[in-house]
Amino acid sequence: MKLKINIPEKLSEITLGQYQDWLKVAEGKEMTPFIQQKMIEIFCGITLKEVLMIKATDIDSITNEILKVFEQKPKFIKEFEIDKMQFGFIPKLDDMVFGEYIDLDTYLGDWSQMHKAMNVLFRPIIFKKNDQYLVSDYEGTGKYNLKTMPLSIVFGSLVFFWNLRNELQKHILSYLANQTEIPVSQELRDSLKNGVGINPFTDLAKVTL
Repeated sequence: MKLKINIPEKLSEITLGQYQDWLKVAEGKEMTPFIQQKMIEIFCGITLKEVLMIKATDIDSITNEILKVFEQKPKFIKEFEIDKMQFGFIPKLDDMVFGEYIDLDTYLGDWSQMHKAMNVLFRPIIFKKNDQYLVSDYEGTGKYNLKTMPLSIVFGSLVFFWNLRNELQKHILSYLANQTEIPVSQELRDSLKNGVGINPFTDLAKVTL
């Protein structure tokens, strides 16, 4: 019996939910036959029984092909579609309400809750003209099931947000350095250099497996 396996070739062919399932099993562990088995099962969308039918000599090549996908550098893509609904990255981060900020700060550093963070960053587009659009108001982290969103979108938005965060910290440090009359503790300066507020969620070790 021949078994047809669809091996993902792009990050866009992997969902956030699949990546979360993978991290539950493999995070912090060495590559073993069991981990290889789970990798193929999760990312190729086949059952354990079907994985066990694969020739042993093919296992390494399949897992290596999957690992190559995670070497791809994601681009920031601000729009995507799920179940015929168009989602867009929130146009103005400065306009976030306090509830959005709290939820983002709570979930952004936890991959098991990343779909909730994505509910803050991405909303249904309710109006669009050319490249400009408006998104719906925030209704909580459980409003939409974004576990099915492409992992490429997730990674791209995280890198974008990480870079934005770093730039913000640089501007704050530069401002503080020029405000000699304002007493600022060394602890605050060190915190800004090391990262404060929104958690440093883009753990590259996790992103690249």
